[in-house]
Amino acid sequence: MDNMFRFDKDTAVVRTTGGDVRGYAYRGMHIFKGIPYAKARRFHKPEPVSWDGVRVSAVYGPVCPVVSEWVPEDDLLTPHRFWPKDENCQNLNVWTPGLDDEKRPVLVWIHGGGHEFGSSIEHVAYDGENMCFYGQAVVVSLNHRLNILGYFDVSDFGEEYEDSANNGTNDLIAALRWIRDNIARFGGDPGNVTLMGQSGGGMKITELLQTPEADGLFHKAVNMSGVFPREITESLKPEGAESGRRIVEAVLKKMRLKDVAALEKAPYEAFAAAWKAVSPALGKKGFYVGGNGPKKNKFYFGDPLEVGFRKETAQIPMVVGSTLGEFFTSFPGEANVKKMTKKEQRAFVSALYGPEALAYEAAFKEAYPERNLAELVTTDFVCRAGILQYVSGRSMMNDCTYSYIFCQDTPVYGGRAPSHCADIPYLFHNTSLVPSSVVPRVTPKLEKEIFDSLMAFARSGDPNTFELPEWHAVKPGALYTMLFDAKTREALNHDLALIPAMARELTPILQKRFFGN
Repeated sequence: MDNMFRFDKDTAVVRTTGGDVRGYAYRGMHIFKGIPYAKARRFHKPEPVSWDGVRVSAVYGPVCPVVSEWVPEDDLLTPHRFWPKDENCQNLNVWTPGLDDEKRPVLVWIHGGGHEFGSSIEHVAYDGENMCFYGQAVVVSLNHRLNILGYFDVSDFGEEYEDSANNGTNDLIAALRWIRDNIARFGGDPGNVTLMGQSGGGMKITELLQTPEADGLFHKAVNMSGVFPREITESLKPEGAESGRRIVEAVLKKMRLKDVAALEKAPYEAFAAAWKAVSPALGKKGFYVGGNGPKKNKFYFGDPLEVGFRKETAQIPMVVGSTLGEFFTSFPGEANVKKMTKKEQRAFVSALYGPEALAYEAAFKEAYPERNLAELVTTDFVCRAGILQYVSGRSMMNDCTYSYIFCQDTPVYGGRAPSHCADIPYLFHNTSLVPSSVVPRVTPKLEKEIFDSLMAFARSGDPNTFELPEWHAVKPGALYTMLFDAKTREALNHDLALIPAMARELTPILQKRFFGN
């Protein structure tokens, strides 16, 4: 294998539908960064883009601006990278083992950050080099419009804006069309495209499943921590069903602009500042304010947990999972839950959720016999409750829906259930880039199990490998779940007595105590 780095006028040159691009070669791969897949005017659907000559694509492209810059307080668990921002952010990155006719599986990463934040390179673990190298697959990651650039309904102000509330999704569709039309030139198979997304990225995969224009553009999907029950999302982000007229008129008044055509051309910073100033009051009244996700209309059919899955996407194989701790691992602060006495455990649970939460002790021990009662506090029931509904619904339509929970503790505060994003480095074969994910004598084995399973799924739609215990698809009444940790095993209906009860009884406490609802 040629491990030399090469960057010259004759290396890694590919002709795309928009024009020629030139990347670089390294470790036997060809790598392209920042390739434009579309262009778009504000509030409009994306359009094809083209250029003359050879475009150098060796540096990541700009990422979408955000309304409020977010700076992580603790970057140990999910190391971040920040990058120059520009509204013209429709660009993607490609890692490929060869510019040939091999027709390799294509894996497309859709980043997290809800619908408001994030980028294709925000997490260090998003880097596609190792996935491409060890998996011998073509890997693509992409940027798209977010927040009020991608999800702001101005449809009342002209037919040209009829799907403005879903332009973040429309950008994703444009990227998938680019992949369909160009990826064979990068050694990939346009007939074998697997979407991968975590958190907001997983939510966007579901939105693509519910958008007819995306049909046929992808063939499998991995949704990581991207399902949330409506009881949670509605209470945290109230959205009215009406149009965006109220919020648009409020923004125009604040900015002293006469119409949406003027708002199209206003500086993003001024637009964002005006939206931030007027949206809280409308949001508190339950009115639509936009910026935090797609809007149901004739293009987007809506949340499948509310309206059902479209039959046209029923046979797309999916792996759907979460981490054991998700957002709950922050609740104990710096406490070492592993070393608490039984008395301390009971007091700890009661202090957070009230003494009634002790009623779940038996169900918790049945689901996770290796854990103590205090770890009930660090166990997610929000995302998992949504996933139980999601996979159960899809299993009624197919036999190719698989469920998992990433259970491997992180070496933080004496050992803590894995938090939101903890499984990403394993999926990308990038644990070496995230020191807090490394557990001696465990990580190499677990990383291989997860990565090999992903690659098997990308090739065939079946995540089973020789290293794993048999992984059954979810069936009606049979919730099979692969529990990934030092002793990976499959469980059957292991948390069905626990999660629905916790979600039902503890969600109101969670909302009141931590979100003020």
